[in-house]
Amino acid sequence: MEDKDLLLKIKNPDTRSYGFNLLVRTYQQRVYWHVRKMVIDHDDADDLTQEVFIKIHRAIDTFREDSQLFTWIYRIATNECLNFLNKKRRRFFLPIEDISAQLSAKVDSSDSISGDEIQKKLQKALLQLPDKQRLVFNMKYFEDLSYEDISEITNTSVGALKASYHHAVKKIEVYLTA
Repeated sequence: MEDKDLLLKIKNPDTRSYGFNLLVRTYQQRVYWHVRKMVIDHDDADDLTQEVFIKIHRAIDTFREDSQLFTWIYRIATNECLNFLNKKRRRFFLPIEDISAQLSAKVDSSDSISGDEIQKKLQKALLQLPDKQRLVFNMKYFEDLSYEDISEITNTSVGALKASYHHAVKKIEVYLTA
């Protein structure tokens, strides 16, 4: 179903609930994996995905349709991820390295991260990146989003995103060859 059709159903009081359920079914898996790549833990990703859709439900009437629906949804999901990681650091007074170590341990123990050792090593390399670089790398490399879409989601210039992606790739290369 097209986004404009979803929005028409959501804006119609008679089909609002049905329309929102369709929106959730359409985007839930993409949002979950977007969040999961940032927070690693399934339970945290599951909780954050629910929070994202609660925020979307509350704010859907303010969506101005001057961007694509998925970029608006991803912006909400991205902000939730970054806020979650920042709160986690502040709550436990942990420097970024300690959070990375915790998440890295979850990579080792996770049943849902499939693949061989190189896949796990890549995930651990990603955890060494600053949150914003990891976010840009995930969206560009794994989700194959254009820089323009990422720019809209993160409210960052395309040039800055290209630089972030380049730095992330270089850091990952160093980590993987070490």
